Amino acid sequence: MDAFQWLYSDIVKDHFTNPRNVYDPDRDRDFAPDAEGMVGNIKCGDQMMFMLKISNDIITDVRWKTYGCASAIASTSMLSEVIKGMHIRDAYHIKPQDIATRLGGLPDNKIHCSVLGDKALRAAIDAYLERNGRAGEFKGEEAIVICTCLNITDKDIEEAVKQGARDWHSLQEATKIGTVCGGCRSKAEELLHEFVHIYG
Repeated sequence: MDAFQWLYSDIVKDHFTNPRNVYDPDRDRDFAPDAEGMVGNIKCGDQMMFMLKISNDIITDVRWKTYGCASAIASTSMLSEVIKGMHIRDAYHIKPQDIATRLGGLPDNKIHCSVLGDKALRAAIDAYLERNGRAGEFKGEEAIVICTCLNITDKDIEEAVKQGARDWHSLQEATKIGTVCGGCRSKAEELLHEFVHIYG
């Protein structure tokens, strides 16, 4: 317990021990979401599902379930509170660091746990947009260029992992990243590892 108190802020401990908006199949049997998104790999120990109620592109209610550590639970709980009443475009662009900051910080080796929440949220919003004939509406917004030689972004790397890239060789086959100067390899491999953890 001393280690837990040393590693995590009081806000993290509060959201871990009293998580908000967790899906309860008994209590929430009448909760009919307009969108659902799931990311993660239970084999890696983290999996997350977001369920959203949306009206006129405003998130009106949220439920979630996760298998993961204290950081994953606290991050998702905080995220679920933040996005209520938010426009889906604004919610789509929430970054893991935004949530970590609201939690009073997370240990460096636990930042990746807050990534799962925003990816599951994004997956739910993507599903909502697709179901309403607006597929891909927010994709590419605020993309970060990783390979300047070929203009390959973090979104391109994420999509390659979704399509099956799991190592540097398969990522290069999918995107041609790093085939010019190779200066992007370190950052690209860091993102590759992060996305493989998320998508399994």
